[in-house]
Amino acid sequence: MNQKEVSELRRRWRPEKNAVSRIYGCFVNCNREIVSHLDESLGTMPQEEADRYLDLLKKALSGALGKNLIDIVFSTQQVADSEEHRLLSDLRSSALKDAQARESFYRKVIDALDMEDSSYLLLIASDAYDVPHRGRDGEFQPDSSETVFSYILCCVCPVKLGKPELGYFPGDNEFHCTVGQTVAPPELGFLFPAFDDRTANLYGALFYSRRPDMLHQEFIDAVFHTDPPMSAAEQRETFQGALSQALEDAYSVEVAQSLHERLADRIAQHKESKEPEPLVLTAGEIGGILQDCGVPQEKIDAFRENCEEGFGAGAVLSPANLIDTGKFEVKTSQATLSVSPECSYLVETRVIDGKKYLLIPAEEDVTVNGQAVRFVSNP
Repeated sequence: MNQKEVSELRRRWRPEKNAVSRIYGCFVNCNREIVSHLDESLGTMPQEEADRYLDLLKKALSGALGKNLIDIVFSTQQVADSEEHRLLSDLRSSALKDAQARESFYRKVIDALDMEDSSYLLLIASDAYDVPHRGRDGEFQPDSSETVFSYILCCVCPVKLGKPELGYFPGDNEFHCTVGQTVAPPELGFLFPAFDDRTANLYGALFYSRRPDMLHQEFIDAVFHTDPPMSAAEQRETFQGALSQALEDAYSVEVAQSLHERLADRIAQHKESKEPEPLVLTAGEIGGILQDCGVPQEKIDAFRENCEEGFGAGAVLSPANLIDTGKFEVKTSQATLSVSPECSYLVETRVIDGKKYLLIPAEEDVTVNGQAVRFVSNP
């Protein structure tokens, strides 16, 4: 799925836009026991409460593609005949009205999911989207729908204990100390099937994780039974390992500066272009950047081989998962130097009397522990 397709579905989760009739789910305690079931009509509950449920579900379609939103791909065999795909398809085709399928799904999630002894609310809803035709000008034509996209959206929300507070109980006409339980934004969720080319793709799903470094692979394995994708943190670690192992002494501060700057520029240009497809680069394209930095060809070839070994042959990489565009940091065992990425060129390396030094020009405004200081010229 691309960004336009995700955004189009997100807009569905406004109260006046969607075709959701009921909200289903269950409240699970820290012992993995179902405390209560949820099966309520969206139309009969208070508007504020309905809006809150829709907001929670909509958050499962938020974040960055390739980082928070991960494509799940089913094999042909799974789609043809597999327990996991059959269950998801039953939930979708029945619009969640199949109580037995719902219970089977709840149990599959509860038995697998590790929420670190936290209670949680498992929410799931079904929607049928009358997909409008998009004209040549890119505008929707509401009265010219060609297909209906039926799908389910699920999210898992931690339930957190609040602080003890004194509350008034009208029945007793007394005040008592109570501890409330609050539903937090979802930690993970998914959309099934995928909305590729604005139509249903039964070979795919879109998985959501609030924290890119924690994809809850146990959930992915239980619900989708597919090889879990690499998290953003794992991708960055693998990329950095491929660089350092291949380039060795050729991986200088200057090469790191140039590579960071070029990747950050690609990310910024892609964002400005508003291209819906995620930005991806091949190991060969990154190798071209290294070549421009003067890295020897044999080390570039070694980098490509490392990428094939770490990411798989022909894999494409998301630059947003490889670097942090918000900072450029240089560390030694004694100190950490952090500068704005656009000023990374100010950092220089020198070897003086056999010792390695990091140099950065100091402007007039220099502070130490928040206090302005001055430089004293050496005699």
